[in-house]
Amino acid sequence: MSPSPTTPRKQPGSKPLLARWARPALWVMAAFALSNVVGLVRQILVSQAFGTTAPMDAFNAANRVPDMLFNLVAGGALGSAFIPVFTELLTQGRHERAWRLASALALNLVLILTLTGLLVTWSAPWIVAHLLAPGFAPAQQGLTVQLLRVLMLTPLVFGLSGLTMAVLHAHKRFLLPALAPTMYWLGMIFGVVVLAPRWGIFGLAWGAVLGALGHWWVQFPQLLRLPRKAWAWTLGWRMPELRRILRLIGPRWLGVAVVQLNFWINVVLASGMPEGSLTGLDMAWRVMTMPQVVLAQAIAIVALPTFSEHVARRDLPALHRAFRDALRWMVLLALPATVGLVLLRVPIVQVLFQRGQFDAHSTQLVAWALLWYGLGLPAHSLVEVLVRGFYAFQDTRTPVAIGAGAMGLNVLLSLVLSRAFAHWGWMPHGGLALANTVATTLEMAGLLLLLSRRLGQWGWQAWGQTWIQSGAATLGMALGLPWLWKGLAARVFPAAALGGTVVLAALVYFLLLGLLGVPEVQGLFQRGWRWLVERHGPKSR
Repeated sequence: MSPSPTTPRKQPGSKPLLARWARPALWVMAAFALSNVVGLVRQILVSQAFGTTAPMDAFNAANRVPDMLFNLVAGGALGSAFIPVFTELLTQGRHERAWRLASALALNLVLILTLTGLLVTWSAPWIVAHLLAPGFAPAQQGLTVQLLRVLMLTPLVFGLSGLTMAVLHAHKRFLLPALAPTMYWLGMIFGVVVLAPRWGIFGLAWGAVLGALGHWWVQFPQLLRLPRKAWAWTLGWRMPELRRILRLIGPRWLGVAVVQLNFWINVVLASGMPEGSLTGLDMAWRVMTMPQVVLAQAIAIVALPTFSEHVARRDLPALHRAFRDALRWMVLLALPATVGLVLLRVPIVQVLFQRGQFDAHSTQLVAWALLWYGLGLPAHSLVEVLVRGFYAFQDTRTPVAIGAGAMGLNVLLSLVLSRAFAHWGWMPHGGLALANTVATTLEMAGLLLLLSRRLGQWGWQAWGQTWIQSGAATLGMALGLPWLWKGLAARVFPAAALGGTVVLAALVYFLLLGLLGVPEVQGLFQRGWRWLVERHGPKSR
């Protein structure tokens, strides 16, 4: 039965959430930043080798199925149901029961994902021809089938890796799990650099398999060092905790499936658009999610175990303060990132990817999709934190219901906007990106409204003030952004100009926030000044 924290019990010495996990959150942000850098290197090498050609479109289409399974088991769905229940058992001191639960879940994952992999491998021709890429030519469909069969080796590995990650997160061990995506990208880099010259696009596929193994193996050292482990060979079908996880994860899986269905529909629609549209969408999505991963996912991942503790202890005021602070930081960080991403989209794509097979036309394909995806960055960032509030209450149905409605609208808008863009003479894949932005923004609004009612005393005036302050500072930054870029681009090489523009624009933004009286930023400046004085000021004798 889900806990119902209606009577808060204040814990002595409790601190605001951000004060408790600021250091682990910074470590996770740093690890995710490293992952983004390595992921960028991977994307640069892949685009240089394959550009936006038909084989690359086939790989991206084939990767949609294992990517959907990854998001179901290793991308958050499993952890959102497992962590609250596992944490509850650990908080109660029932360590043996907690590890028995983890063991049972691991064996069930092996069973389910093995059967799923065999089924998809056997039916791959039908899946590609009728569900995945019906717009591809027959030869391209055949290539997609072969790539899909190679990539279906990864879901089982990712399933075990996702469970390992959830166990470590429940024990508040975040660093090695945060490095797991880096290992995945390194595997793909090995594939494109070492294997692709001999095997072509199949080298990239086998690199993805090696990367999946690295994603799992890098977490083992921390798993082995966890205290009071007690693995058991059991399926645990009679365990009430396992049945509770299944009840929680069922709606979450449905929600992820709906999101992946939207991506799947994008693949189907883009397969009938001009060559390179699908790859343009995929690359723009990856660029847009870079700041989202570093800023929003890092905070959300670190916060969920603590959110769950607050709920288990019925400390509702602490939970409210946690969300107020976390969401405020999301707004302060996401708005300037959105404007920078949109205004500098062409230089970003040129600097990162335009070389080799990736030409000026490829840049236009990616930058066009990035314009419409980038507008949704604030909504995507806020959703990452908002849904953790419902998971902490062991409520997976509400965010799934909201998300399913938003994604249903996304399907409708994808059909309408892609045709509208084509009718206006615009590249139609931009309509697919805009549909995602509109749907996610509505999802964010629905989640915020329902969570504010559950927590009570949300403080809408302070919430509105956050948007006004961040918007004013972002506007000031945006007015100087083109001038900064043009001035630096005329003096130094493009990569240095882009990096310098980003750094200077961020400095301007935070200075404006300080002048506007934003307490968090003023506090950062004060702590930085004290550190400088203590370290470099005059020494008293």
